[in-house]
Amino acid sequence: MPAPAASPTPSHTPEAEPTIRALLARRELSLSLAVDEADLDAEALDTPLRWVHSSDLADPTPFLADDLLLLTTGTQFVPSAGGDDSPAAYERYVARLHARGVRGLGFGTEVVRDGIPPGLVDACRAARLPLFEVPYRTPFIALARANAEAIAAQAYARRTWALSAQRAISLAALRPDGLAATVSELARQLGASVGLYDAAGALVHGDADLAPQLRAALDAEAGAVLRRGARAASQFEVDGVRVTLQTLGRGGHLRGLLAVAGADLDLEARSVVTSVVAMTGLALEQGMGLARGRAALRAGLVSALLGGDAALARHVGREVWGPLPTAPVVVAVAQVGAGRTDAATDWLEVRAAEARGTLFHGRGPAGHVLVVPAGAQDAIDAFAALFDAPTGVSDPTDYATFATAHEQAVVAGRRAAGPSATAGAPGSTATGTAVRFADAATGGVLSALDSAPARALAAARLAPLRAHDAAHGTALVATVRTWLEHDARIDEAARALGIHRHTVRTRVALAQQVLGLDLASFPARAELWAAFVAAG
Repeated sequence: MPAPAASPTPSHTPEAEPTIRALLARRELSLSLAVDEADLDAEALDTPLRWVHSSDLADPTPFLADDLLLLTTGTQFVPSAGGDDSPAAYERYVARLHARGVRGLGFGTEVVRDGIPPGLVDACRAARLPLFEVPYRTPFIALARANAEAIAAQAYARRTWALSAQRAISLAALRPDGLAATVSELARQLGASVGLYDAAGALVHGDADLAPQLRAALDAEAGAVLRRGARAASQFEVDGVRVTLQTLGRGGHLRGLLAVAGADLDLEARSVVTSVVAMTGLALEQGMGLARGRAALRAGLVSALLGGDAALARHVGREVWGPLPTAPVVVAVAQVGAGRTDAATDWLEVRAAEARGTLFHGRGPAGHVLVVPAGAQDAIDAFAALFDAPTGVSDPTDYATFATAHEQAVVAGRRAAGPSATAGAPGSTATGTAVRFADAATGGVLSALDSAPARALAAARLAPLRAHDAAHGTALVATVRTWLEHDARIDEAARALGIHRHTVRTRVALAQQVLGLDLASFPARAELWAAFVAAG
């Protein structure tokens, strides 16, 4: 994205601009500035005028609009007509005009008085309001007509520019590098910075030489808009630079975002941007068919790897995308939200294309599968964080044991997605980061019980004990759990509970009857302990 530049101006002469300076420059009007330009604001004579109006009211402001040029003959200041010709009256009059947004004042002379009243000149100079003389031979309607012609000429020039810009952009879109050429041509036509972001929020077309603060703000806002997933157009400013964002694609299936920085877009410029948004969105949507075909092929190669046919996956992958990552590799399985699948796939495609042979990905039976070299796992962590995707990562492996590594990744992924991900359990992590199988395995086999199915089975197994406690006021659940925690030793459990050992023995025997289990058997005790672990 090139550095922001001023918006382009139509190719017409300064006289065509609807400004006070343009009116002063028209010789046939014979206007003369009564206040020195040095006493005015820098842009006072070059501010666009919306209309020219005449009034001799002492206070015409209720009937005026912003950005207007007012013409008067000064009748309201003639004492014989009931007017006030004092300096204070002129100051109040000019102050009212300035507050209303009047851009200038033209005084028609030789109608009720010769020349412009000095008090009015002083008041306009003090308020920095342009004041000029309109001679008797120049009718006020001539100024109104001249300004209207300038407005019409400017509108025509802008429409002509818009048509020319759209033609140039359409030709650029036909080039082999259509999207990049379209973005570049739009930037040239607008004289502004233009960037195209993909669905993942990465800048894919447009130079990246914006000021760091502006670039950071633009990247952050683009990412936020795309994550919301809804079609939107928005504007914001960073250090005085206006930025306009427009999403591409359908709501819920955004394909990217177009950003324009450093341009104040008028109606015609917005129409040009809108046409680019339509063309770019259409081009991206048309590429969806090819993208679906590529995704299906990748999914087939994942199935081949899981089935032990690494040779087929290597051959097809090399022909289409390049070689598979070199072993040893790690296998990751990520759970990507339904609304972000397209963006996630686009991000992975870009990463895989940027560094061929370092990343393979595709849909798998348990989530999106990523394969990277064991020594270069940054892409997995970045992907999990960017797309808030619970991700499991296997131990390093070769392709001969790909299926085993996939199972390890699925197990670790369950730890990332489960309740323990927010409970601080050993080996757990927060959703949106990646869990390594080695970390998940530190919790042992019983840590795998931290799942919804295991908790449901545990609740069913312990339900009779809990029902008995509720109905009879017993403490079978606490007693049996403590007894199992102390290796089924009656005396140690009694000391831990602070009760007599005969009471412990009686409660354990009653629990056996309630559960229908023989707790003298190790498998029965192991199953019951697993239920307590799963129940938490």
